[in-house]
Formats: sequence, structure tokens, C-alpha cells
Amino acid sequence: MSQSSESRRAGQSGQPSQSAFMGFVHRQRRGAELFLLILALVVGIGAYATVGLGLEGEVPTNLIGYGGWLVALTVAAHVVVRMVAPYADPVLLPVVAALNGLGLAVIYRLDQALDIQKADQQLVWMTVGVVGFAGTLILVSDHRMLARFTYTSGLAAIVLLLMPLMPVIGAERTLGAKIWVDLGPVGFQPGELAKVLLVITFAGYLVVHRDALALAGRRLLFIDFPRGRDLGPVLMVWVVSLGVLVLQRDLGSSLLFLGLFLIMLYVATERPGWLVVGGLLFLGGSLFSYLFFGHVQQRVEIWLDPFADRNGDGFQLVEGLYGMAWGGMIGRGFGEGMPGRIPEVETDFILAAIGEELGLTAVLAVLVLYGLIVERALRAALISRDGFGKLMATGLAGVFALQVFVVIGGITRLIPLTGLTTPFLSYGGSSLVANWIIIALLLRISDQARRPLPSQLGEEPEEPDDVHTQVIKTTTAGGGGS
Repeated sequence: MSQSSESRRAGQSGQPSQSAFMGFVHRQRRGAELFLLILALVVGIGAYATVGLGLEGEVPTNLIGYGGWLVALTVAAHVVVRMVAPYADPVLLPVVAALNGLGLAVIYRLDQALDIQKADQQLVWMTVGVVGFAGTLILVSDHRMLARFTYTSGLAAIVLLLMPLMPVIGAERTLGAKIWVDLGPVGFQPGELAKVLLVITFAGYLVVHRDALALAGRRLLFIDFPRGRDLGPVLMVWVVSLGVLVLQRDLGSSLLFLGLFLIMLYVATERPGWLVVGGLLFLGGSLFSYLFFGHVQQRVEIWLDPFADRNGDGFQLVEGLYGMAWGGMIGRGFGEGMPGRIPEVETDFILAAIGEELGLTAVLAVLVLYGLIVERALRAALISRDGFGKLMATGLAGVFALQVFVVIGGITRLIPLTGLTTPFLSYGGSSLVANWIIIALLLRISDQARRPLPSQLGEEPEEPDDVHTQVIKTTTAGGGGS
């Protein structure tokens, strides 16, 4: 039996992970988290002060109030983690605090360039996000309880995806994408919350059905392809992704949903054949969309030759490329560039603004921070003691990895523009709140994975007749046994 098969069986049966057998016990490391949070606050508040020095030669007049509120939010998040998830990963929260603080400073800089007031609004959305973060950690005391809502989460995700298409409440704001819902004075993108629910749905479905999906089908060119009867889930997700692309004109979310399911399906079954099938479906859907839908053709034509319509459709991408090229390695400095020339710079192209004023060095540093989030999420998946937690942490890591890839790929002309926002950096309440909830779920999974077993803490194991112990009868080949 292979090691991966043993790990999969251990995850299904809820047995301790390999690290538990080796006697390794994780420490809480809350002191390390607090130290890293102080460094993250230095980044956020320091960048905010630097914007004022670069533009007006003095620190912003509201620096004390702004910095005090940022410190209060960060300390509150740390206290909640310390109280309800003491064994959670100590790196995730500081990384997120650094990204969120840098994003606030860059949005404040763009406020001065565009004569808008969005930095204060973003700070309000960060407050809502931290409240959602704390509420998720408190309410979800064990991530395995979410497995009971597998199909409910899927139904809720579909309803959220359909909401922008409904009359009266549906709204179209950016580049023709119908992804907004207006409920009175409040507007939000329901797709941001839908991606969290889809991760729960996919994880709950795959942990139950992965043995059936992993059965060998037909072997062709050294690759085991799935059986035709097992293609239903992939086809369903493919149709939903095409629906998002066609009806909502949202290329980014379409790529995100299909890619997320394929990643989780491959991790659950360990079969490359699913990636081949998914890749063929993706290519077929892309070709169909390009041939029959004008907005997809427009995105592809801008990607292939943005200078063909330099002052028209290609203006945003060309200005972004010029800005990053002008920034060079270390950038022009806050206040010395012209990021206001880029349309939608505070949402879709905020990384181009960072590249122009802080340089390629800062962009690479931001990518390292995103890489740390993905790496810590995958680490939580590896040491998680249950299959649902492994798949859920992998899916949440996939959300971050895919979203950052399509955003960076779009503004650097590696792939067509998608319209997704940069997590924790871009202006936008829906994305910010959803991403804070994702981090809370990752911390909950890592807390459960790193928490010592009762035997490692010197506690007595539960008695067999404990009310929480479930006795399962088994049968032997001879028909007896229990």
C-alpha cells in the first residue's frame, strides 16, 4: 500500500496524523504571533505616514486616529485567536494584517490622485471583516461541523450566484459584469461569499464520494481516465462556470470556480486523468465562449494586442504596463508617480500602482506574502487529522492561489484580464470581508490540526462507555464479531 493511500485511509477514519504518532507536539506560539503583528503594524502605519510625507512633506494629520484604530482591530483579532483558537497557525494573521495595512495606505495614496474618499470606507470594511473573522472563529468551534451543511452550502452558493441576475436588485457597474446586488443603500458582490460556500460544498462532497471517483476507468497513454458515469460533478461545475461567464460576463469568477473544483478533485482522488478531462472541458468552454460572445472576444483581443486600440479598449492595460515599467526595481516613491491615469486602479489594478510607486521589489514582497498564505494553508491541510479538513484547507489555499494568479497574470499580460480583485489590497467590502472569513476558517482548521491529543497532554483517554463514544458494529468473513 502506498503512503498516500495510508494517509487517505487515516483521514477517512479520523485516526491521528503521522506527527501525532511520532510524539511531536505543537506549541501555541501566540507570543510569536504578537511579535509578527507588531512588525505588520509597522508596515501598515509606516506606509500610511510615508504617503503623507511623499505628497505634502508631513505625516497625515489623522495618523494617530487611523493608527490607533488599526492597532485596536489587530489586537482584537489577536485576542480572539488567543482565546478560542490558541493552537492556530501564528503566521497567517500577521501576514494578512500586513497586506491589509499596505492596501489601506495605497488606497489613501490613490484618494489623493483621484480626488476620492475610499480609504476611510475601506477601513470601515476592514472593521466589518475583523468582526466577521471573530464571529466565524467563535461560532465555528470545530470545522468538521460544516460538513453537515454540504448541500445546504451548495444551494446557498447557487442562490448567491443568481442574485445579480434578478430584476430590481441586480446591478451592472464595471466593464459590463453583472456581479453586483443593490439592497437599498448597501451594495455587495454575492459571488465573493459564494466561493467560500463552494469550498465547503466541494470538500463535503468529495470526502464522501472520492473512493468512487478514484476508481480506475480506462487507461490511455499511461493515464487513468475516469468512468463516464463519474463525470457528472465535473460537468455540473463546468456548466455553472459557463453560466457565470455567459450570463454575468464574469471571466474571473468562472475561471476560479472551475479551477477550484479541479484542484480539490485531483487532491482527493490523486488521479491526473481528472486534470486532463477538466483541461479539455476548459478549452472547449473557452473556444465556445470566444466564438459566440462578444465580451470574451474583446478581452482576448485586448490581451493579444493592447496597443491596437491604445486610447480605447486597451487603455487600462497599456497604462498599467507603462506604470510598472516606469517604477523599475525600487519605484518612484509615494506621490512621485501617476497611478491615477489607470482606470479602476483602486480595484483591479492596485498592484500596478504598487509597481509604479514602490517598484518591482515591493510587488515581489507582496507575492511572497501571498505565497506564505498558500503555504501555511497547505501546511494545515497536511497535518489535519480528518479528510474534510484536508480538502477544505486545500480548497481555501486554491482560492487564494488562483485569484492572485489571474490578477497578476491579467495586469502583466500573461493571460486575459479577468476583473478579479487582489485579496486584502484592492478596495471593496465584499472581497475583504469574505477573505477575512477564509482566514478564520484556515485558523480554525490549523488549530484543530496542531492541538495536542489528550494522551499527549497527560489526560486520561475517554472511557469506552462515555456518552460521546460511538460504538460501530463490524462483521467478519465468518459473519460474526462486533
